[in-house]
Amino acid sequence: MIPVVLSGGVGSRLWPLSRGMYPKQLLPLVDDGVSMLQQTVLRAQGIDSVKAPIIVCNEEHRFMVGEQLNQVGVDQARIILEPEGRNTAPAIALAAFAAAIDDPDEVLLVMPADHVVLDGAAFKQAVEKAMLIAAKGDLVTFGIVPSSPETGYGYIRSGESSQDGAFTVADFKEKPDQATAQRYLDEGGYYWNGGIFVFTASAYLTELKKFAPDVYEAAESAMVGQRDDLDFIRINEDAFSESPNISVDYAVMEKTSKAKVIPLNAGWSDVGSWAALWEVSEKDSNGNALIGDVLTHDTTNTHIYSESKLVSAVGVDDLVIVETADAVMVANKGDSQNVKEIVKKLKSENRSQVSHHRKVYRPWGWYDSVDSGDRFQVKRIQVKPGARLSVQMHYHRAEHWVVVKGTAEVLNGNETILLRENESTFIPIGTTHALRNPSESQPLEIIEVQSGSYLGEDDIVRIEDNYGRAGSTK
Repeated sequence: MIPVVLSGGVGSRLWPLSRGMYPKQLLPLVDDGVSMLQQTVLRAQGIDSVKAPIIVCNEEHRFMVGEQLNQVGVDQARIILEPEGRNTAPAIALAAFAAAIDDPDEVLLVMPADHVVLDGAAFKQAVEKAMLIAAKGDLVTFGIVPSSPETGYGYIRSGESSQDGAFTVADFKEKPDQATAQRYLDEGGYYWNGGIFVFTASAYLTELKKFAPDVYEAAESAMVGQRDDLDFIRINEDAFSESPNISVDYAVMEKTSKAKVIPLNAGWSDVGSWAALWEVSEKDSNGNALIGDVLTHDTTNTHIYSESKLVSAVGVDDLVIVETADAVMVANKGDSQNVKEIVKKLKSENRSQVSHHRKVYRPWGWYDSVDSGDRFQVKRIQVKPGARLSVQMHYHRAEHWVVVKGTAEVLNGNETILLRENESTFIPIGTTHALRNPSESQPLEIIEVQSGSYLGEDDIVRIEDNYGRAGSTK
């Protein structure tokens, strides 16, 4: 079996922690130090006969995805880069075509990268049951046993039961209103649609070709034009862009006669809001989930997340309070789904907080924008052992680099120099330059002071790059 992990989401309802360039699946929201992507991959590793996973992710997240997989010892994964998000049906098709190269009848376990499953043993048992059913040609989905009349999920209505422990799928239901959700719960036989599937590559592609041939053809053409780029698989962008933007439910599962559903009761959550995250988080005796430097008094049922400052709360109930280095968000817990409306406003105002944190991760390390003003910006930069930034130049800014930790190998124009702690260099506008950490064991840290008429990240002309980004600002 091959796990297929879909990692293309943004998680805007978990802003300001989740952002376009650092979405929720890459964050350790539930297990300290382990991201949701890593949890998802590790969840599949305990299943019998599991092979290296296929990850389908946004191109802009590729280096973070690759590094996180390496951190948990998964170094044989195939990482397929989506040039643009076209929803789950095309994404799964890419993975199915990739798997079918070796074996068209390979069983695929398709999972979103940003869900929580608290009971790993129950999940494994359900998946192993689904694998046997999928091997016969059926398309299996998991129906999450509902614990409440939830209006934020679609539902699956089960039909007749079979000897293999599954049910036929009677139909799929859109997100209901409160009264309808309560009726589903009272009647029984209705399950939350968790978006997890098990089927063979050939079974999925056959049904996709039958019911959504335009998606099939676009994905097939995109994979025919694939090429390797470092540890990643790049597909034909033009071909993929021809695919409709459509979910696997609409494209296949609601139309096929081969859909089966297996009930799953394993502590599942899609962590789709701050309220949902509060539900699955550890809480104190007052019902508070507290992360970071937090002090409370007479505070109950509240989720408080502090990234960089002391956050205190007095006499409040049922709130979400989130502090990051560049933003603070406060909401009633029951209204936390509407955080996406703030994200829409940030987009309309072209605010950087919609996509980036103050600390931005790059394949060579990270930078933290610690201060800025009229015609200047100050960054703290850390470079991994042995890593190098691209050979580049800028049209509109000069830079002054001061080494504060480690040793820097600097290309400044035609000269290559070594700088140690407390030493510095100045790079004039238009000068070709590069920065490398020559140490194989210690990180390099510098302070960079930029000055000029324009300080945007798109004022970078990459001449040479170790990460395949020459000519790009990404």
